[in-house]
Amino acid sequence: MDHRPDDARKPVPWTEWDTPRERWLMTEQDAYSWPRSMLLEVLARVLFPTVLVFSVYLLLAGHHNAGGGFSGGLVAALAFVLRYVAGGSAELAMMVRVRPPVVIGTGLAISVLTALAPVLFGEPVLASAMWKLHLPVLGELKITSNLALDLGVYLLIIGVVVDLLRTVGAGTEVGGPGVDDEELEEERG
Repeated sequence: MDHRPDDARKPVPWTEWDTPRERWLMTEQDAYSWPRSMLLEVLARVLFPTVLVFSVYLLLAGHHNAGGGFSGGLVAALAFVLRYVAGGSAELAMMVRVRPPVVIGTGLAISVLTALAPVLFGEPVLASAMWKLHLPVLGELKITSNLALDLGVYLLIIGVVVDLLRTVGAGTEVGGPGVDDEELEEERG
């Protein structure tokens, strides 16, 4: 026997399946934020995934070409800065689900462990190893241990920039705590 309420057994109309579960754009003026530009928000939403894909390309291409963990991390961090400029701290808080100190710690741990791992095999610190994989469709794929170090630096840079946006940037917004307190005191006095 089905113990669900009557509402749960009703078929969902097609129109509700296509309705987004979350708002794509926030309201024009949220508490503790500046007036928002619809054009800037839409452009930021369109450019954000593209910039992140480019940052991952820089991360992966860094061993043989220009790029690496630092430059890829900076490009990814700039994508988060763009989203912050478009939507403020409310947009950043809604978008970033993991706390920045966790990302910083994870990136630092990966970098340090990758740097010290060769010592366990009698090699000097930061020694590199390379593995060749033969994949049926892609052919030969070369993976180096430097990729793990670059990944750690990538996460570290993203975490630091997002943490800076979260802490320093939140106090500079219009109406943010501490920003308008001085103006209120001047009006009262």
